Amino acid sequence: MTRFPTFFLSHGGGPWPFMEDRRVQYAKTAQQFAHIPELLPARPRAVLVITGHWEADEFTVSTAAHPPMVYDYYGFPGHTYHLKYPAPGEPGLAAEVSALLALAGVTCREDANQGFDHGTFVPLGLMYPNADMPIVLLSLKSTYDPAEHIKVGQALASLRDAGILIVGSGLTYHNMRGFGHPESTPVSYEFEAYLNDAVSQSDPKRRNAMLVCWQNAPSARLAHPREDHLLPLMVAAGAADGDTGHRLFVDEVASVAMASYQFGA
Repeated sequence: MTRFPTFFLSHGGGPWPFMEDRRVQYAKTAQQFAHIPELLPARPRAVLVITGHWEADEFTVSTAAHPPMVYDYYGFPGHTYHLKYPAPGEPGLAAEVSALLALAGVTCREDANQGFDHGTFVPLGLMYPNADMPIVLLSLKSTYDPAEHIKVGQALASLRDAGILIVGSGLTYHNMRGFGHPESTPVSYEFEAYLNDAVSQSDPKRRNAMLVCWQNAPSARLAHPREDHLLPLMVAAGAADGDTGHRLFVDEVASVAMASYQFGA
């Protein structure tokens, strides 16, 4: 089977596809996410999602055959707390993930109760609206070590040759106090320019070194006071192996740039 690319997707704020005004604001993102399956060499066997909305003391993989929903957002309309995205899990893939991480010397736990947060059901719901694509989740590790997250991606790279699509879901800008403020616009673009330079490096060692040192980038901590929404990029980049990345698109919502990247053809 042809090797699948990997992606980092800026998933936006909350359950935006399910609110008419937000859907207009995110029109570009909605169109681009829906287009991603057309970029793939075939229909994936399943999708492995690393979401900025799930972290644990150790890397943890979801094993539920029928994952529940996780409404981890606040202040949104009542109907958004009753959304359903009934995509199946894939316990077999979860076992593969655990085995590959064990081979790499990475501790991996299992969680049979973890469900789909909006970092998962928003992009995947737009990519596969019929909810017929099996999805497995992999947590971040709460120590936030970027090199360790790159290592995890490297350990999982072989899944790309086995029909698995690996998606990191986060944001290139995630400062809750900055959204909607004009002064955040140049900050978001300045930091994204560094990320784009990093992912575009033809030498994966150089790329990974730049990502490990992300805090040295211009406006880094203004863009990410906490790096939970940035670390999924590290996993996607690690899984990219020797494949060069590129900016898939950049949208601007709430006065900030939100970029997504693709690694490999």
